[in-house]
Formats: sequence, C-alpha cells, structure tokens
Amino acid sequence: MGYDKRIGPAFLDAGLGYGGSCFPKDVKALSYMAAEKGRHPQLLNAVMEINDDRRPMAVNHLGEILGTLSGKVVGLLGLSFKPNTDDMRDAPAITISDALLAQGARVRAYDPVAMDIAKPLLPSVEMCPDPYTMAKNCDALMVVTDWNEFKQLDLEQLRAAMAQPVIFDGRNIYEPAVMRRMGFIYYGVGRGFDGSKLNLEPRSREVQQAF
Repeated sequence: MGYDKRIGPAFLDAGLGYGGSCFPKDVKALSYMAAEKGRHPQLLNAVMEINDDRRPMAVNHLGEILGTLSGKVVGLLGLSFKPNTDDMRDAPAITISDALLAQGARVRAYDPVAMDIAKPLLPSVEMCPDPYTMAKNCDALMVVTDWNEFKQLDLEQLRAAMAQPVIFDGRNIYEPAVMRRMGFIYYGVGRGFDGSKLNLEPRSREVQQAF
C-alpha cells in the first residue's frame, strides 16, 4: 500500500488516528452501505473502532508515564486535525483534552492557526500565545498535530520551561535517541518507552515494560 502513489508511506504512520470531515464520514458511509446490502463490513467497523481507541489510549499511556494525571499540567502541541488547516472537525485534540480534564489534569494548548476556532469547543483549555509559554511548568507535552513549526522548536528552551521533561509524541515528529540525549523522557507511538528516569509507581513501572 505504501508504494501506491495515491496513498504512500506518509499516510501509514502510527499516530493518534485520523479526523476531519471527509474520511470519517466516508468510512461510516461505506460501512452503512455494505450492511444495507447484506454484507458484513467487519474491516470497516474495525478501522473505526481502532481509530476511536487511539485517543483514550494515548491519554491512558500518559497517565501511566506520570503515575497519575490528577493535578498535572499537560500542554497540547497542536489542535487542528492535521497541519496547515484550522479545521477542528473530529480533531483528536478534542477527545484528548476532554479525557485529560476528566482525569483531573489542567490542559493548555497552542496551535499556529486553530485556536480561535478551538476556543469555544474547548472552553476549559487554556490557549497560549506560543509553545514556550505553554510549556512553562508543564508536567508533560503531547504532540497532537504534526505542524512543521513544532519540528523546529528550540528543544532546550522547551525542556527548561517544563516542570518535568516528559514528551508524548503522538505524531512521531522527533527522533527518540536525540530526545533522550537532550534529557527528555520520551514516548513515541509504536516506538516504545524508556521510563528509567521517572520515579514511577510500581504499577506504572510494570506497565511501561509492555510499551
């Protein structure tokens, strides 16, 4: 599938799942039409279920890394469902922020263009003017949208601003070895996790062995 130019490897990366207005609607429509014709769209249903699971799974992983989310400050790098748009329709950031708040976290966010649209959708999320202001005293940052701007951040400045240098890279935009060398506690989706620098609770230390 990666060799098909209509799809390509750029659309086969591990991450937080798809969003937007088109693809989710199209998959639902195909599943509905197949069922209406007496077919069994198990594959399409599984795609939707797995995609829905990605967001709460990411929040749960972050909770395991930190030991708890209650009272923690978490910053979201990106809000729109994909880069180079302000489109918030079915954006993973909505589900992720709601789940973080439900577990007692304080949530901050920065997005280059989507914050005005996101603000009424996420009234309990603090919108910040830049990534470094957002990172100040954060216990963890989550990369939610793979904006090019985030790939060019001054990572030393980012780490210095944080209360704990924990990065959950939901789009795998950073190199794990580089991040760990710089002193970050880094988790990338599908890349594993080295929790040796965290003072993890016993249960969390057992969980991290499975990542």
